[in-house]
Amino acid sequence: MALTRTKAGGFGADIPAGTPCNHLQGDNRCQIHPRLREEGWPACTVFDCFGAGQQITQVTFGGVADWREGPETAGAMFTAFASMRHLMEMLRLLTEARELADGPLAQDVDVLVVELQQLVAAPADQVASADIAGLRSRVGPVLVAISESHRLPTPRSRRFQPRAQLMGSNLRKARLDRHCLRSALLIAADLRGATFERTDLLGADLRDADLSGADLRGAIFLTQQQVDAARGSESTRLPAGLHMPSHWNRAR
Repeated sequence: MALTRTKAGGFGADIPAGTPCNHLQGDNRCQIHPRLREEGWPACTVFDCFGAGQQITQVTFGGVADWREGPETAGAMFTAFASMRHLMEMLRLLTEARELADGPLAQDVDVLVVELQQLVAAPADQVASADIAGLRSRVGPVLVAISESHRLPTPRSRRFQPRAQLMGSNLRKARLDRHCLRSALLIAADLRGATFERTDLLGADLRDADLSGADLRGAIFLTQQQVDAARGSESTRLPAGLHMPSHWNRAR
């Protein structure tokens, strides 16, 4: 409901923000949930709000407000949700970063986590007015510094670097250890049997990338949403806390 959905983004139809999907039922369940991929809605199966939806409905609005009550209630909930999603994503990344950091960097993470936690627990109007750009400008450098420290010694490469254009590349059994592949385009890349020890994958686009047999246990800043967007198999090894998507080929 809160966000714009597009065919190009894999949602099956172009639906503006604030407009219900025609598969949304009165009990807030999806009418075609078991068949989303078959029906042409793969983006619904990989979308992750990092718990922002639950936080907004159950905490910020106390579990009593419903967007169906009217435009004013819906507008307040949707506006707060847009900010909350960013706050929860930053918290998710900082929580992982805290496990990798020590010394002054760990202290920087702790300061940011406390600030974000206070915003997450704040009233709806404060959540909606949060300075997301300002927070990202402070969180980003801390994550970069922790990544660089964790990945030392960092290999030099003209090919494997942030925002690398690797769509459809044959990277089968590639050793991508300690490389920074932030925001890299790995769409439909062949990553079968590749290794990702201490590889920074923050924001990397793994849509339809084949991760069968790949070892991602040591990858950092990898999210379930990225895993869900990829292809893989039972032989794919994932970091703790992430799970094999139901659509992966379990026989490969």
